[in-house]
Amino acid sequence: MTAPIRLTVAQALVRFLTVQFTERDGERHRLIGATWGIFGHGNVAGIGQALLESAADMPFHQGRNEQAMVHAAVGYARQSGRLSTHAVTTSIGPGATNLVTGAALATVNHLPVLLLPGDTFATRPADPVLQQLEVPYAGDVSVNNCLRPVSRYFDRITRPEALIPAALQAMRTLTDPAATGAVTLALPQDVQAEAYDWPPEFFAERIWTVRRPPPDPDELTAAVAAVRAARRPLVVAGGGVRHSAAEDALRAFTAATGAPVASTQAGKGALPWDDPADVGGIGHTGTATADALARTADLVLGVGTRWTDFTTASGTLFAPGTRFLNLNITPYDGHKMAGLPLIADARAGLDALTRALTGPDPYPPDPAYRAEYTRAKAHWETRVDTAYAAPDPTVRPTQTQVLGALDALVTADDIVVNAAGSLPGDLHKLWRARSRDQYHLEYGYSCMGYEIPAAIGVRLAAPGRPVWALVGDGTYLMMPTEIVTAVQEGVPIKVVILQNHGYASIGGLSASVGAERFGTAYRHRADDGTFTGAPLPVDLAANAASLGMRVLRARTVGDLREALAVARASDVPTCVYTETETPDTVSGAPPAQAWWDVPVAETATRAAAVEAREEYDRQVTARRRSL
Repeated sequence: MTAPIRLTVAQALVRFLTVQFTERDGERHRLIGATWGIFGHGNVAGIGQALLESAADMPFHQGRNEQAMVHAAVGYARQSGRLSTHAVTTSIGPGATNLVTGAALATVNHLPVLLLPGDTFATRPADPVLQQLEVPYAGDVSVNNCLRPVSRYFDRITRPEALIPAALQAMRTLTDPAATGAVTLALPQDVQAEAYDWPPEFFAERIWTVRRPPPDPDELTAAVAAVRAARRPLVVAGGGVRHSAAEDALRAFTAATGAPVASTQAGKGALPWDDPADVGGIGHTGTATADALARTADLVLGVGTRWTDFTTASGTLFAPGTRFLNLNITPYDGHKMAGLPLIADARAGLDALTRALTGPDPYPPDPAYRAEYTRAKAHWETRVDTAYAAPDPTVRPTQTQVLGALDALVTADDIVVNAAGSLPGDLHKLWRARSRDQYHLEYGYSCMGYEIPAAIGVRLAAPGRPVWALVGDGTYLMMPTEIVTAVQEGVPIKVVILQNHGYASIGGLSASVGAERFGTAYRHRADDGTFTGAPLPVDLAANAASLGMRVLRARTVGDLREALAVARASDVPTCVYTETETPDTVSGAPPAQAWWDVPVAETATRAAAVEAREEYDRQVTARRRSL
């Protein structure tokens, strides 16, 4: 019998993590590629000491903000196809609670990340200890309980031997394509340092197969019948297409059926922009082409989408009587929109549908339908060209002209990262995705501050590829801290800062709902007390430079083009800073092609709110519930 191995709980956990692997389609990946950490008294002597001992086997990255570390891990996980991720360790107290936003983002987006926060003493030698939350009615509650609702699996390791089942359940959850998200193992600081005699089998290499479940035969039969009955089918590609690596299967399905493909934010890039079947983003931030097709579709096949309000235009986009067919690995999402469920892996499901529709009795694509959306797509591309156009290189660029300059520079190798502000809307409408993973938009949680740390994670997962973090000034101010990490690690991300002096996206929304842009501008107070004075004298370029980045200032369109080219070739973290001009009717992005429900005050004294409510009442009448 093999002798047990005596290690602390923290040492055992780190050793265990180094021998966990995923496998899908015969390809093997290390599950936990590295650990991020910020140390305090709650983890420095436990996990910190263990990571020091295992430095040769477990790569370590030093973070500056706990939330940002989770964002970096999530960026890495998405770029890795959910087959690999990072762990994140923090101390108990504010370090642990700073994880909550990142954990929510991971879980909302079905992206795996392992969280290892310290916790208060399990043995309670003193009560309370430093940073302990006292809850009079429950002695076993700590601040880590905040992580329960945003984790797909949560456990607190109060005894060494409890680590074994908890660690196995954690790995099971991380590798389950239908259940993955944030996984939290809370580690009391005394238990971390406690020694135990571990069975050697706990440290044997373990392979977790990432399943590709095929569709149920009866559900497949019903799905095939629904497609055969359709005359104007539309595919809506969600993030599940990318997670399943189902792009080729989607292309084969569209070739067989002639169905156009619209995309959610997470699904954009499922087909490259120049594929004849790709009609762009759908919903409130979608293209006129995709939204017009949605309004006349008789069958909508949602592949790996959660059907959020942006996608459905808050229930106003699709016509009465439209049927939905939901190919999704998660039953919860597969039954949305009162649709026919096809519960399966996206690639397996699309392959099965295509085989059934190309057999002895093939589905007949309608050439007239294909010609219709091909013409509409070509017309939309002229609108993109107009938004991108910058004929005068001596003027300050608009936001869409910045995107146009970047669009003219990148290749399929480049990856563009964004999450919040007005950029997601412009990108969803306008960006021409050239590869399956070029478009990296976190819009499930739309978290300001995600872009810079996520870009680091993406670059770590895709070494050698140019990675761009696109941020407005509001987002930049939320979380520029990981610039220091990029500099320290020599990760040559490219950060593009667009200075527009405030929350431009919410400012526009505020104006549309009668709130008159209240509290959305970054300006001094005027004499009347409102924030309508001169712009604040902040210099974000100088700030980025002070954190160690190479900074290129672009004052004009011509400067911008040169700066972007220099940044793309740079082998150090580089920032391109430009102050953007308010767009005019020629160079701005096309307006929203579909509605979005943001409730407006039902009664008000100011004219703007009264008018906005009248428009709201008109739009809301178009809402339909799928039954």
